[in-house]
Amino acid sequence: MSEEFYRVLHRRRDVRAEFTGEPIEQDVLTRVLAAAHAAPSVGLTQPWDFVLVRDPETRRAFAEHVHRERETFAATLDGERARTFARIRIEGVREASLGIVVTYDPDRGAPAVLGRHAIADAGLYSVCLAIQNLWLAATAEGLGVGWVSFYREPFLRELLGIPDRVRPVAWLCVGPVRALADTPDLERHGWRHRRPLAEAVHVERFRGSRHDGEPSSGGPSAIG
Repeated sequence: MSEEFYRVLHRRRDVRAEFTGEPIEQDVLTRVLAAAHAAPSVGLTQPWDFVLVRDPETRRAFAEHVHRERETFAATLDGERARTFARIRIEGVREASLGIVVTYDPDRGAPAVLGRHAIADAGLYSVCLAIQNLWLAATAEGLGVGWVSFYREPFLRELLGIPDRVRPVAWLCVGPVRALADTPDLERHGWRHRRPLAEAVHVERFRGSRHDGEPSSGGPSAIG
């Protein structure tokens, strides 16, 4: 059982293309959403909601907005970075059979949210836990998930009728895929590479953060 869990964990990918466009079976979708809804949350507020978006016109409008935001970001890049970014496709909004917009309602359970008085963003972190649950469950079901972040929150609020107090945290493209890549897209295209675990583990005190281009001062022994 534990081996299967870790296999799913490491097989998970952020899918930008490769969706087949086939629909998700309803019982599979229900299991995936139930897994997301089972996530832990600060003060048991469960501050998430899931907006299921299938309408082609809505997805087209969002895809056009994403394209504009992508172009805005591309304009900030130079040289090889710009060429690398141009190779990274973001087609899931149109290709996937379903968009799931995960939202955060800070008023749920307010004003006395147990555990949020000192860390105001604890509710937002709870929503991210639900997203992770959804992602892993979808991977276990053989589905792909892609988190789209090239959007402005006011645009998505208006597009989907989301109240002003509620934050749209993620548009997730979800659906069957031709395959899940062995290597993450951004690593395969040379945008970023995964950090060694030893660089991320600190013992007793934070020992300083390594930035790109700096030599690593840590090693396996740092994990202790």
